[in-house]
Amino acid sequence: MSDPLSPSDAIMAAASSALRAQQSRMRVIAENMANSDSVSKTAGGDPYRRQMAVFTPVMLDGGVQGVSMSSIAADPKPFPIQYQPGHPAADDKGNVKLPNVDPLMEAMDMRDAQRAYEANLNVIDTDKAMQTSLIQLLQK
Repeated sequence: MSDPLSPSDAIMAAASSALRAQQSRMRVIAENMANSDSVSKTAGGDPYRRQMAVFTPVMLDGGVQGVSMSSIAADPKPFPIQYQPGHPAADDKGNVKLPNVDPLMEAMDMRDAQRAYEANLNVIDTDKAMQTSLIQLLQK
């Protein structure tokens, strides 16, 4: 185990890990949004399945707790089915499986991830401002 970090370095390490995790989450959400209309290329096949970011706590250098996106899990929610007999992806009954992606939910998840990202940026900015103020006080 490495030496403990200063409080400021610990704050930066934890906030940086959260920034990386939220950035990865936003990429997964963007992929979901981009594929919200992607049906199967074959008749009766499965369409795009929504993906979800899975976060896990991690121990960073200096014994600081952080977070990481450990994996991407498929959403087990069933596919909505729509009757479209002329569609190339329709099964023998004329039903087409649609992606289990709800664009409204994805937009809400994206906004949540953006707010979490911004909150961690604010933590970093506040820490830098506190360091600058401390240096200015010590110079007087």
